[in-house]
Amino acid sequence: MTFAGVADTHAAIWFVLADPRLSAKAKMFIEAAIPYGLNIAVSPITLAEIVYLEEKRRLPTGVYRELRKVLADPSHVFKEAAFTAEVAEPMLRVPREAIPDMPDRIVAATALQLAVPILSRDGRIRASNLQTVW
Repeated sequence: MTFAGVADTHAAIWFVLADPRLSAKAKMFIEAAIPYGLNIAVSPITLAEIVYLEEKRRLPTGVYRELRKVLADPSHVFKEAAFTAEVAEPMLRVPREAIPDMPDRIVAATALQLAVPILSRDGRIRASNLQTVW
């Protein structure tokens, strides 16, 4: 499987829900991957974060199920990325001071491991030395 980028939690949710808060640039990046048979990675930590945010009522119930449905669809551009030691290793190159949130660091490390940009509106990620699309 070949990835064009890694969507962070907001980017994944907003694309799936067709939320206008997804930037036009990020939406175009995702849609441009499709004709080339490329995919956008979604880290398992994103799924865990969505469960947590639903439980705290910071996201509406059903967002997790909707993303799981998308990830189960073989024709969808979003594909679940593995969280392995190969992803944990690049976390050493993501300074905790720059990106202190663990889920964000895992998403960033996933992008480093795959050598692709991160689709993220997060100010800390965008201010880091990582390639981002927003």
